[in-house]
Amino acid sequence: MSQRADASQCGGVVVEFESDDIRDARANKARSIPGSALIYLKGPKFLIYVSGALSMWGDRMWHFAISVFLIELYGRNLLLTAVFGLVVAGSVLLLGALIGDWVDRNPRNKVAHASLFIQNISVTVCSIVLMLVFSYKQRIEQIWDGWLTVVCYTVVIVLADVANLASTALTIAIQRDWIVVITGYNRGHLAGMNATMRRIDQVTNILAPLAVGQVMTLASNVVGCGFILGWNLVSLIVEFFFLSRVYRIVPALSVKPPAVEEDQVYLQRVERRISQGEGNVAQPQPLTEGNCNTSLHLKEITNLPLCFRRFRWLVSTCKDGWRAYYRQPVFLAGMGLAFLYTTVLGFDCITTGYAYTQGISGSLLSLLMGVSAITGLMGTVMFTRLRKSYGLVNTGIISSCLHLGCLLLCVCSVFAPGSPMDLSLLMPYITSNSSTELGGMASQRQKHTYPLRGGSNQPLLPDRSSIHWTNNTVLFDNVPSDTAPESYISIILLFLGVITARIGLWSFDLTVTQLLQENICESERGVVNGVQSSMNYLMDLLHFIMVISAPQPQHFGILVIISVLFITTGHTMYFLYAHKAKRKRRLDT
Repeated sequence: MSQRADASQCGGVVVEFESDDIRDARANKARSIPGSALIYLKGPKFLIYVSGALSMWGDRMWHFAISVFLIELYGRNLLLTAVFGLVVAGSVLLLGALIGDWVDRNPRNKVAHASLFIQNISVTVCSIVLMLVFSYKQRIEQIWDGWLTVVCYTVVIVLADVANLASTALTIAIQRDWIVVITGYNRGHLAGMNATMRRIDQVTNILAPLAVGQVMTLASNVVGCGFILGWNLVSLIVEFFFLSRVYRIVPALSVKPPAVEEDQVYLQRVERRISQGEGNVAQPQPLTEGNCNTSLHLKEITNLPLCFRRFRWLVSTCKDGWRAYYRQPVFLAGMGLAFLYTTVLGFDCITTGYAYTQGISGSLLSLLMGVSAITGLMGTVMFTRLRKSYGLVNTGIISSCLHLGCLLLCVCSVFAPGSPMDLSLLMPYITSNSSTELGGMASQRQKHTYPLRGGSNQPLLPDRSSIHWTNNTVLFDNVPSDTAPESYISIILLFLGVITARIGLWSFDLTVTQLLQENICESERGVVNGVQSSMNYLMDLLHFIMVISAPQPQHFGILVIISVLFITTGHTMYFLYAHKAKRKRRLDT
């Protein structure tokens, strides 16, 4: 029987979700038609997949390469890389709401084309600058007493940051908005496209850095820059053509809530706030001194210089964007996802650097990273099946429980044999006698820690002079073979928990992503997802602050426990959201 569910009106556009049975029957009928494969290859879904794969491949190559380039430029020092990471995180944190608002206020094709053009051109120009710096580094250092080098570093970081902001806008536009419209607001097809895009992201996350890394290793950094430059120019043309075709063959993409001028939006906000401040009176008021003051205040605003009006509008947009995020029915689910970013339990440079201190070789780390990619793909498959069987909200609950259950192995690794955790290192101000005694205890525990260049108290990330970079993983050369930890139980439990937890992690991530897509009005879809990106970057910054505060391998157990607490808090927020959603559903029925 044909039925329609959850019809809602958002921003003047009626959003209707058809049942999965109707869509599946229609899809099966299409497959039986001869030439359906050719139709699919020319269809919007395939074009979006190819365009997304090209974009993700370029992003992964660039994010990997720029970190290596900055380290090489600054004499194998991490300063430029740290500055770049701070600038990128800070810019998205501050501008996320503005980026989302820009996505909402402009036609879909203009947003996609502008974001694509700015991103690829920024990377192209940045690659050219890097090629010049690598080729003429000694000459550049002699100009302006070395200040030209500083200018080049600044230009590279700024261009790379602009490219990241444009990439954020393109991701919001395509993966949070276009996909919803292309699937016809059908939950089953939406889940399938989300899962497929995530699988593409998982594969490119492994293969793209390996590809550009091989080019840089076998040739040079200059050739690596040229390879990225050529890729971005070709990708720009192909993605522009594919996105334009998708926009033409899906008429619904051209339908969007009408945009309102910036000044008009700001004046409406000011007028609404003033009226609320004077009292929520529903009936019209006679002309009084208060009303005159309100009109005078609005007139003063319109008489301000254009630059001041723009600045006030930007501040007001940011504030309203965060308010819109807070009042969403899926606010707790989004916050829960953001809390999952405050963790050291992932395949980034922190965890792999710690694994090196525990005697794990680079080849084994590469193998473990490949296994983690497979488990991530398993999570996307599990998401689609659980959603079809138990519903979207219940899928999030199951994924959360699976994620937390696997992370208990990481907690056990902190106290298992072979763990280097030593709480005495967190107390630097002690008496000399106590220091001697504690030093003896630390030396006994240190036998579980893999030695780093002769030091017993090295940071998680040692000097990069003998490091191969692959993806976000660091692989070290010259690993001593005559020393091994007393027990591998701790590190085995750690990576067993991290790898298996990715099944629940990616299923939960896809659950929250689809909840945001389904429950946010079309007129606010961009700004809310922009604020969500800001929250993700904010929580990611916290995990780096954690590592800076406790940088030694002996502190890693504390970081693991803190990470699990943050993740538990995030899933608890989702459980609260699920409880409210189910209660509301019962009341509605």
